[in-house]
Amino acid sequence: MNSLMTTRIRPVMLAVAAVCALAPGLVQAQGFPDKPITFVVPFAAGSATDQLARAIGQAVTNDSKVTVVVDNKPGANSFIGAQVAAKAKPDGYTVFITTNTTQAANEHLFKKLPYDPVKDFAPLTALGRGGQIMVVNPALPVTNVSEFIALAKSKPGRLSFGSGSSSSRVAGELFKQMTGTYILNIPYKSNPPAVTDLLGGQIDMMITDMATGLPQVKAGKLKALGVSTKQRSPLAPELPTIAEAGVKGYEMTYWFAAYAPAGTPAEVTAKLSDMLAKAARSSSAAPFYQASGTEGFHQQPGRVAQVSGGRDAEMGPDHQRSGD
Repeated sequence: MNSLMTTRIRPVMLAVAAVCALAPGLVQAQGFPDKPITFVVPFAAGSATDQLARAIGQAVTNDSKVTVVVDNKPGANSFIGAQVAAKAKPDGYTVFITTNTTQAANEHLFKKLPYDPVKDFAPLTALGRGGQIMVVNPALPVTNVSEFIALAKSKPGRLSFGSGSSSSRVAGELFKQMTGTYILNIPYKSNPPAVTDLLGGQIDMMITDMATGLPQVKAGKLKALGVSTKQRSPLAPELPTIAEAGVKGYEMTYWFAAYAPAGTPAEVTAKLSDMLAKAARSSSAAPFYQASGTEGFHQQPGRVAQVSGGRDAEMGPDHQRSGD
């Protein structure tokens, strides 16, 4: 009897073992997630990306009952956070919440990166896109973009702008190029410490994300001159676009997205993608999108996803190479 049972059970066990060997990701995904997930953010606490990560993380926790830990790794032009995420164990428990800074712009700003924005990551989903706001220290004797340009031209190299991300850096450099001004760039680990120095008068100007800059404007601590998008922001409709204010054709935007380390099983990335896209559309994440003026944009790999405004788009394998 025992011999007969063994004879019958053995093929079943071998079949199960074969399935496990052929599809480890499928087996892993069945119980996923069953422990805390870490969101690696390559910018400082208080940055727009950090605020988004915390909003999305709370929504994931509310839905799955799994704790999400936000791990800020700012510095070195966001290289530190990108490297930490790229080298993490590809099991689905590390998610990189980032922007076009690490995944698109850095490879055009630096000759060599310590990570590969395409090969080192598996795209999960886009999370949103937004515009920026041009702000100056209130002590600066200007009230609009044209006056700032005139002041900069009268003092070449004596005014400065801060940048804590590639979006803010490229926005400032584009402004310089289009206006024929020479304004010194002061790089920071992230936008919040740059805003702190702008408040203190150590730098003169920033073009930063709305989530970081607008609260300071509303508090009367910074002076806003314009927004970087084609249309005025509904959060500050009284502000002209920088293009309206005299720099014809000027436009700068950015996007947020989530990635897993390369090699994460497809079944796990699919589950993460669905979790994150659902979290981004949740009521608990809505306050971030509304307060920051971020447009909901939940595009997932190989899928057609609804974008605010009724447009559809597909997130393909070259998503990482998308521009700012």
